[in-house]
This record gives sequence, C-alpha cells and structure tokens, in this order.
Amino acid sequence: MKKILIINGHPNTESFNYALHKAFKTGVLATGQHSIDEINVTTLDFNLNLSKGYSTGVTMEPDLVKAQEKIKAADHIVWIYPLWWGMMPAVLKGFIDRVFVPGFAFKYYNNSSKWDKLLKGKTTEIICTLDYPVFVFKLFFGEGGVKVMRKMVLDFCGLKTTKPLT
Repeated sequence: MKKILIINGHPNTESFNYALHKAFKTGVLATGQHSIDEINVTTLDFNLNLSKGYSTGVTMEPDLVKAQEKIKAADHIVWIYPLWWGMMPAVLKGFIDRVFVPGFAFKYYNNSSKWDKLLKGKTTEIICTLDYPVFVFKLFFGEGGVKVMRKMVLDFCGLKTTKPLT
C-alpha cells in the first residue's frame, strides 16, 4: 500500500484545482490499494517570506513541521496547482521555500557544489492547470513553469517525477 500525499497549491479552496484534488482522492481511495494524506497550502498558518534566505535558520511554524512530517511519510507526492503568469501561485512558492530547506530536502557537502538529495526514493507527479491550450504551453512556452518545478525543485531534492498532467 502506497502512502500518497496530495499537496494543493491553489489559494482558492473553491477552485477547479480543488475539484481535481477531490476527484483524484476519490479515485485513489476507490481502489482500496493506497492511503491518502493531504496538504492544502492556503489553509496553513505560516509566513511565506523567507526573508533572510537560507543563510540563517528560520523557526518553523507548527503547520510547516507537520507538512515536513507528511512529506517524509509519503511514498508518492501529487502536486496540484494552476500556472499564473507561467508560474505557480505565490503561496505555493512560499511553501516550497519554507519547507524544502537544507537538511530536510537536500544537503550540500562542505566546500563543494555537490549535494545529497534527501527525498530520494519517493515519486511525484504534477497536475497543473492552464488557461490556454496545452499545445501553446508546450510549443511556445516550453512547459516553463512545470519544467522549473520538476527540474529545479523536485529532481534537485531526489523526487522522481512521473509524466506531468497539464
């Protein structure tokens, strides 16, 4: 039985993304083969501004500590969010900045540009909504927002991404 974590990054809980979230959850649970946990980023209580970068430690709010525990426990993580101006909503970016910190998601070697991918062994997928045709997103925009998430966040931390759904 896989432990699946759904992370919804849409700031509006009445959005189409939440309908997708509900449908995905219902479908997975109907199989009886997996368990589901959830993080609705917009309902968390945290400061999304990483004001001093990663140069100094930042105290983690309780909701972020719980989010890290859910991520650690998950075998597979599903990201659901829209693309606005080619990128994820600010609340999701702030969540990633605050949760995927050194020592949790990755760890650089001393005096080196190499790092350990601390979330290795988990899989992930992206369900991303757009307000324009998929062929435009792929052909003219090169899947920018999804590529950044996949390569510069998820892969960097060791998560193996399955084919994104757009």
